[in-house]
Amino acid sequence: MNRINRFVWAVALLVVPTASWGGDVLDRIVATVNGHIILQSDWDDALRCQAFEDGRTLERLPAAEHKAALDRLIDQELLREQMHSSNFQHASEQEVAHRMEEIRRQYADATSPEGWQAVLTRGGLTEDELKQHVSQELDLMRLVDDRLRPNVSVDSKSIESYYNQQLLPQLRQSGAKEVPLAEVTPKIKELLTQQQMNQLLVAWLQNLRSGSEIRREAADTKGELQ
Repeated sequence: MNRINRFVWAVALLVVPTASWGGDVLDRIVATVNGHIILQSDWDDALRCQAFEDGRTLERLPAAEHKAALDRLIDQELLREQMHSSNFQHASEQEVAHRMEEIRRQYADATSPEGWQAVLTRGGLTEDELKQHVSQELDLMRLVDDRLRPNVSVDSKSIESYYNQQLLPQLRQSGAKEVPLAEVTPKIKELLTQQQMNQLLVAWLQNLRSGSEIRREAADTKGELQ
């Protein structure tokens, strides 16, 4: 969930330079959402953070994921508008620190402060940039959870059906020991809840998009880093 710089609509079709001298890297607008601007640098930063969180390098992100990253930035901007219109409780420092530690544990050479800084540098990020990305990511997850979870209902019949038709066949195929239904009921219920929430989120985003003014200025680009 990357920083979104906002400018007036009058500059929406202009290339915005990051410095005034020729030869320096230029920034440009790749999309607008209800007048809010998404820059190429926002797109690039989102790709860096995505790759870093996944434990991959940018070179391993296929072109389809570049386009998907821009789609996510648009959706995130639409959701942030909903966040501003409600009494929203943002992620705490403890929650952000916990997620940062989860990401850090993916890298074997990040156990020391020096090693962690080296890993961040290789990923083209600073710790503050990653922390901001994580904070925004957690905020959006909380927004979606608060808005959609109350609309989800998972009954015991659905849980039992998943157990018999999905879980048990998977365990038997893998040769794993079967577990009683009562033991896995909470996990199955949460899984089915998340599936329903995903469906509701797709519908919600479609509704937000249909009621918004969205312009893509980079429909034919792949989001390559400058």
